[in-house]
Amino acid sequence: MNIKVVLVDDQALVRAGFRMVLDAQPDIDVVGEAADGGAAVELLRSVTADVVLMDVRMPRVDGVEATRLITALAGAPKVLILTTFDLDEYAFTALKAGASGFLLKDVPPSDLISAIHSVHAGDAVVAPSTTRRLLERFTAHLPGRTAPEPEALRKLTAREREVLVMVGRGMSNSEIAEHLCLAEATVKTHLGRILTKLGVRDRAQAVVYAYETGLITPFGNHQPKG
Repeated sequence: MNIKVVLVDDQALVRAGFRMVLDAQPDIDVVGEAADGGAAVELLRSVTADVVLMDVRMPRVDGVEATRLITALAGAPKVLILTTFDLDEYAFTALKAGASGFLLKDVPPSDLISAIHSVHAGDAVVAPSTTRRLLERFTAHLPGRTAPEPEALRKLTAREREVLVMVGRGMSNSEIAEHLCLAEATVKTHLGRILTKLGVRDRAQAVVYAYETGLITPFGNHQPKG
């Protein structure tokens, strides 16, 4: 079954460009477009979609608020945020609002298609080096952590903390498995337990949690077990 995609951007030319790329794919169908977040929410009440490509800065209802509203819908589609380097804080906030990842607006077509497939398969787009740079650029402006380490984080085993740090650094499951000399299935098991213990929905939310709690600090450092 083809992946159904909705495009949300206030620039018609941008939507046309993405549509041209996606329409050329045999397993992706663009089922709708919207020029702002409010229109996207209304569209998704009548159109079934698997993935939404969401701009962040739009009139009326921006991408962050639209993401929050869309991910609260029954049978909600996955949301991929489209951003530029000067909108880091929007992308990070959108991840907190429920987005499954974010891409740069000038992403190569192959990366865009790969991201759509990854999100549709239940993963989150947090692996590319661009994502790491964007997260670190934004979190560099966050105040240092002064509160005690959250209880949920203390529930993680040493190995689970190690896996979470690597996820936050943008490593894929296969890369983590190779680095730790583990089977990829074991890494997936660790990640599942991490999500459960932290009470987060997916890989993207786990990355946000790791940065916000100080487990991972900007420029690749991480906090030892407290």
